[in-house]
Amino acid sequence: MSIPFEVNRNFQVSKELAYRSLLDLDSAKHWMQGLVEIERMDEGQLREGSQWKETRKMFGKEATEHFEVVELVEPEKIVLRCDGTKGTTGKGEFVFTYLLTSSGDQTEVTLLGEIRGLTGLSKWFGKLMVGAFKKACAKDLDSLRDYLEKTKVISS
Repeated sequence: MSIPFEVNRNFQVSKELAYRSLLDLDSAKHWMQGLVEIERMDEGQLREGSQWKETRKMFGKEATEHFEVVELVEPEKIVLRCDGTKGTTGKGEFVFTYLLTSSGDQTEVTLLGEIRGLTGLSKWFGKLMVGAFKKACAKDLDSLRDYLEKTKVISS
């Protein structure tokens, strides 16, 4: 059984820009809170199968997680998988599905999150922590939106 959550945000930028920005690991340092480092496991543009390690400072400690691009449908859908067994978490699987819809120069980004593979006590703890996890994902989307909208104004 998985633990789902959902976050919705409206961006005042085109769907294409929002899509590209979600995949632009080089720009993440400008908006991603607590980011220490992103280490690519391959080169070039992100594609299905691309992987990276992302290190962030959280609760005063550094945590590194291993991400993989599972599916890309430009410019409407991005599916990322975080293998908790390869990172600091040490357990579970975290799947992030970003769905993008637009109307004019406004884009709605829906993040469907899913925490899988937790058992026993870790599953119970995961259910308690899903609210904090959802809040952290919402902060990331807010930070990306604010960065893109500010950059759009500056570059206009």
